[in-house]
Amino acid sequence: MARPASLDALGRAWGRAAGVVVIVVVADRLTKAWVESAIGRGDHENVFFGIDLVNVRNRGIAFGLFAEGRALVLVFTVVALVTLLAYFATHAGRAGLWLPTGLLLGGALGNLIDRVRDDAVTDFVDLPLWPAFNLADTAITVGVLSLLYVIEVSRDSRERAGPDGEPGSDRGDPDSGERAGPDGDPRPA
Repeated sequence: MARPASLDALGRAWGRAAGVVVIVVVADRLTKAWVESAIGRGDHENVFFGIDLVNVRNRGIAFGLFAEGRALVLVFTVVALVTLLAYFATHAGRAGLWLPTGLLLGGALGNLIDRVRDDAVTDFVDLPLWPAFNLADTAITVGVLSLLYVIEVSRDSRERAGPDGEPGSDRGDPDSGERAGPDGDPRPA
């Protein structure tokens, strides 16, 4: 017996998110292992004008915040991961949500592995006027931005849906710059 299409779509969303998690964690682990073997701790190598590869440890979170609060950082990370998983579990059908979920989970897990193993995160990309960071940090940043985009696009789509829930039912005449209001009368866009 075939599964309903909606369950197949949810399964694909979870599978895609899991695939992104694996890619991010593996890439993060490989780049950190390479840096730890190629660059001495505290050393730096200039790669390009103003961009250095370094081998530094960060005991805190973004910008070194909470460097002395290991337990707090671990609790915050676990709570954030559980919250994200709960959100994804209840919204997995939302178009594109699998990508930011996978990026955020993969980045958080990549750094969590470092914290559990070394009590600090290995950072290695050093830009001018910016703290050093790693691939997991990049995945988290891109994940947050793409999550905001997915949520905004979804919110915008719901706002454009008419009272009957059909997309585009309140669009009105696209050439006039007007939209149909709840009573069907035109209103300014």
